[in-house]
Amino acid sequence: MIENFLRAPRTPGAYFADAVRVVGALSVIAAALWWTPTDAGIVALTLPALLVPRFVGVRPSFDIAACLTILIAAWSNVFDLYTSVPGWDLLIHFACTGVLAVLVYLLLSFVDVTPPPHTPAFTRRAAVVLVTAFGLALSALWEVVEWLGETFVTDEIFVTYSDTIGDMVLGGLGALVAAVFFARAPAART
Repeated sequence: MIENFLRAPRTPGAYFADAVRVVGALSVIAAALWWTPTDAGIVALTLPALLVPRFVGVRPSFDIAACLTILIAAWSNVFDLYTSVPGWDLLIHFACTGVLAVLVYLLLSFVDVTPPPHTPAFTRRAAVVLVTAFGLALSALWEVVEWLGETFVTDEIFVTYSDTIGDMVLGGLGALVAAVFFARAPAART
C-alpha cells in the first residue's frame, strides 16, 4: 500500500485525482474560514476517504470518481442540499456508498480478508456479494453517525426513521450496482 501511495502520478488522470485530493484539503480550510466549525469538521472527515484510493492503487478514472463523489457528499451538507433539493440525499447515498464499498473491498484485499482483483482467487460472484454487504454495513454505520451527530452535536441534522431506512436501501442498491461494475472491471490497477 505504501508503494501505491508514494508512486508518482504518471498520467493526466492520476494528476487530476491528486489535484482533487488537494482541493479536498483546501476545502477544510475554506469551510473553517467561511462556514461553521461543524461544516469544517464534516469536510475534514472526507480526508482519510480521499487518501484510500491512492493507498489501494485504483485506476485514475475510479480514483477521480470516488474522490469527487466523497467531496460532493460533504459539500452537499455544507450547502444544505440534503434538505433543500428533493431526492439529493438518496442520490448521494446511492453513489457514495457504492464507491466506498468498492474501496473497502480493495482495502481489505491488502490484509488478506478479500481476494485481490486480477488473481485466481478473485471471483465475480464473491465480489458482488462482498461489495454489496460492505455497502449495507457502511449504510448502517453512516446512519449511526447521523444519529450521533443529531443527538450529541446539533439538532440541525435531519434524522427520522423513514429517512434512515430510505438512505440504507439506496446505499445498499448503490453498493450492488457498484459491485456489478467492479466484478466485471475491477477498479484496481493490474
